[in-house]
Amino acid sequence: MRLLKIGIASFLLMLGVSCNSARSIVGNGKVDSKLTAKQLIKENGKREAKFKTLQAKVKIDIIDGLKASGHTLNLRMEKDKTIWLSATLGLARVMITPDRVQFYDKINDQYFDGDYKLLSDLLGVELNFKKVQSLLIGEPLFDLKKDTYTISNSDVSYILEPKDQNELLELFLLFSPSHFKMDSQQLMQPLKKRFLQIDYTGYQEVKDEVLPQNIKIIAVEDSEELNVLLEYKSVSINEEVRFPFKIPSGFEEIIL
Repeated sequence: MRLLKIGIASFLLMLGVSCNSARSIVGNGKVDSKLTAKQLIKENGKREAKFKTLQAKVKIDIIDGLKASGHTLNLRMEKDKTIWLSATLGLARVMITPDRVQFYDKINDQYFDGDYKLLSDLLGVELNFKKVQSLLIGEPLFDLKKDTYTISNSDVSYILEPKDQNELLELFLLFSPSHFKMDSQQLMQPLKKRFLQIDYTGYQEVKDEVLPQNIKIIAVEDSEELNVLLEYKSVSINEEVRFPFKIPSGFEEIIL
C-alpha cells in the first residue's frame, strides 16, 4: 500500500486545469430519463476540451490517514504534448510527455525518470498521456466509442457502465446533466480490494471551455485510504508557455 500511495501522490501532483476570467457553473440541469447511452456519449464528445495551452495555480491537499499536507503549485500544459508542474522556488518539478514521466526533488536531492508502467501497475489501469490528461480536464479515462455501454440515472447524474463489466476492473462513469462533463469516475478491483474514485465537485466556464474547478480523489486498498483534494485558480489559456526542466547533477535516482 505504501508504494501505491507514493505512486498515486506523485501522479496527482501532475494535475491542474482552469482559466483567467473563470465563471463557476451551478449544476441545475435536470436528468432526462429518455436520454440514450449513445446520445449521452455524443453530448459528452461535444464538450471535449479544445484549448491549446493553459497555465494555473493548483492548491493540493493530501490526507493520508491522520496525516495531512498542503501544497500550492504552478502548472503549465500544452494539450496532447506536455504537462509541467513546479513547486515554489523550483524546489520540485514534474514533467510528463506522451512517452515519459520525470520529476526531481531538490529538498532530498532525488529524481525519477521513467515511463507509465509503474503508475499503471499501481492503479490497475493502463495509463498513458491521454488518460492522465483526460483525468485532469474532466473527461473519461476510456474512449467511450470503443465499447458498448448501458445507461441509468440517479437524481442528479447520468450513469454509464460497460454492457459487459470486467470482473477484474469494474467501471462506473457519472455525467452531469448540466454540461455532460464528468461528475465521477469510479474504478473497482474487487479481487485486489482496491477502489479509485475521482469526483469532479465543481466546474467553471473559461472562454467557452467547461473545465474542472475542484477534484476529489479517493484511493483505497484494503483498509487504508488516501484522499487528494485539488483546487484550480488564477489560470490562463492559449498563451505562450515554457517548460524549463533539467534534472540537477548529482541527484540520486528514485527506484520505486
